[in-house]
Amino acid sequence: MANDDQFKKVISHAKEYGYVFQSSEIYDGLSAVYDYAQNGVELKKNIRDYWWKSMVQMHDNIVGLDASIFMHPTTWKASGHVDAFSDPLIDNKDSKKRYRADVLVEDYCAKIETKIEKEVKKAAKRFGDAFNKDEFLSTNPRVVGYQEKINSILKRLGQSLEKEDLADVKALIEELGIACPVAGSKNWTDVKQFNLMFGTKLGASADTAIDLYLRPETAQGIFVNFLNVQKTGRMKIPFGIAQTGKAFRNEIVARQFIFRMREFEQMEMQYFIKPGTQLKWFEYWKEERLKWHKSLGLGEENYRFHDHEKLAHYADAATDIEFRFPFGFKELEGIHSRTDFDLKQHEEFSGKKLQYFDHEDNASYTPYVLETSIGLDRMFLAVFSNALVEEELDNNTTRTVLKLPAVLAPNKAAILPLVKKDGLPEIAKQIVEDLKWDFNVTYDEKDAVGRRYRRQDANGTPFCITVDHDTLEDQSVTIRHRDTMEQKRVKIEDLKDIIKAEVDVKHWLKKMK
Repeated sequence: MANDDQFKKVISHAKEYGYVFQSSEIYDGLSAVYDYAQNGVELKKNIRDYWWKSMVQMHDNIVGLDASIFMHPTTWKASGHVDAFSDPLIDNKDSKKRYRADVLVEDYCAKIETKIEKEVKKAAKRFGDAFNKDEFLSTNPRVVGYQEKINSILKRLGQSLEKEDLADVKALIEELGIACPVAGSKNWTDVKQFNLMFGTKLGASADTAIDLYLRPETAQGIFVNFLNVQKTGRMKIPFGIAQTGKAFRNEIVARQFIFRMREFEQMEMQYFIKPGTQLKWFEYWKEERLKWHKSLGLGEENYRFHDHEKLAHYADAATDIEFRFPFGFKELEGIHSRTDFDLKQHEEFSGKKLQYFDHEDNASYTPYVLETSIGLDRMFLAVFSNALVEEELDNNTTRTVLKLPAVLAPNKAAILPLVKKDGLPEIAKQIVEDLKWDFNVTYDEKDAVGRRYRRQDANGTPFCITVDHDTLEDQSVTIRHRDTMEQKRVKIEDLKDIIKAEVDVKHWLKKMK
């Protein structure tokens, strides 16, 4: 299945099975704004809970926070967002379409990466079991040439953006012969910076209203509360503050479904550390976060680190965990060493000290910060797109199955009476009543049982539990596993333990150890 076709199937499946709807669809929608439907809201909640349990509940020195979306406007002056939170935009004069200049260049490099992947597949087919991928990537002249070209392009792009040499960014686009994806035209405007913050007003009248911004990130709410949390929680460095919540960015080009939206949710943790220890903690959290991702079983080959060529103004080290989406490797989570920039900026603009007194050193200092930041919506898309597969079955038919990690699935089990009579629905509904105290479960009695199995496969439900006439005699049911389609006869009283063994967070997070 071609990647474009796969992505179209992902978007279609998300709507058809109640995961994601276009916002305000009856009014033809609102660009790059989406609603999470009845199954989507459960999957999103389960991802958030999985992150929270791992980050907060499993760490003695990390606590939570829920800061407000509205913040004093000086916050964004201090953080640098008013002056520096912008993306380079470029317009095509013929199509009148607007693009992020850096994304155009990155997409060009992604096409070269696709050529590398094709070379790898051809070689793997040719050499079979004797194929050594790492050796091939480092020695094959064509692949090495492709990789050198990518590195050269991205290095130049990073240096130009860091120096704010927007003329060279345009020159790079022209030298690479990048055309407008819509019109095929290479007639570009100059590159300009575009601030991404949404402005709003606070106040009852136009005369007294003050200008505010919808927060473009959740981190600043943590920084301004650093001392409040540290003192009230009697926290000792190193310690972390975690938060999930909405952020808003007026993206130049919001695209690729829920990958890049104007209203999105972040899951962030800011880890406050002693100056001079930042590189140690940077490496630690890189590995910890990758372990968390891998614990979900989405495939180790679908992750990679991408170190930043261009560092943000506050960072001394930064890397992304990239995931292989249907449209290529893209950023899923960022790990940044933010130094003491944020706390010192807020000290300067507020006139209040934000320092930590270290009793061991008998000295005060401004802590450094190590940040982990993941987009919840992007994580949703990573999980969902990876899970959607079409399988060829032994009887020459196919089935569409959403192989969500069982710990994240919206419904853990579907309870199915074989027929809608003979007391079977009553037993099935009693099983629902018993299980719903511990799990999200659903009841399904419409259509033949085979069609119900297929429907639950496509919904991502890990277990189907069928009540039949034998159940009346032996108090046993048939439990079917989504991924293997294996069916077993089990006692009703054992259902809770069987399901828990597969969906319990502890079972999944222990893979990180």
